[in-house]
Amino acid sequence: MIGAEKGHAAIADGSDLRIAIVQARFNESITNSLAAACLQELAALGVQADQVLHVTVAGALEVPVVLQTLAEREEFDALIALGCIIRGETYHFELVANESGAGVSRVSLDYNIPIANAILTTENLEQAIARQTEKGQDAARVAVETAQLIAQLS
Repeated sequence: MIGAEKGHAAIADGSDLRIAIVQARFNESITNSLAAACLQELAALGVQADQVLHVTVAGALEVPVVLQTLAEREEFDALIALGCIIRGETYHFELVANESGAGVSRVSLDYNIPIANAILTTENLEQAIARQTEKGQDAARVAVETAQLIAQLS
């Protein structure tokens, strides 16, 4: 939700983290904006550009399998899923939204790796445009904060 009360956390330092981003190309103008905001925020959090792997896939349904492949490599402290699913006139929206979301969660739990899920699910293009920057930034913050917390708890 735009402008939601997200609480306050200490400013995260991502300078020692390695992060991978999987971006769906479907609705590419939105996902490119998500990625740009995410990458900018990762840099602001101290994550070095050479410590970020950014790959693209066709759509939201392909994101989980690539996240799984990256998790299996055991090279990353956190992963980020970026995509945009806009409701259409058929049930396909629900299938893609539900299956991609479930796949992202399953990979995170199966491989014990934080995954910031910024696959937008919106009713229309206007809602997606309104969320693209904030959700890209949120994904970066969530990835860094959660990776640091897991490292502290381990």
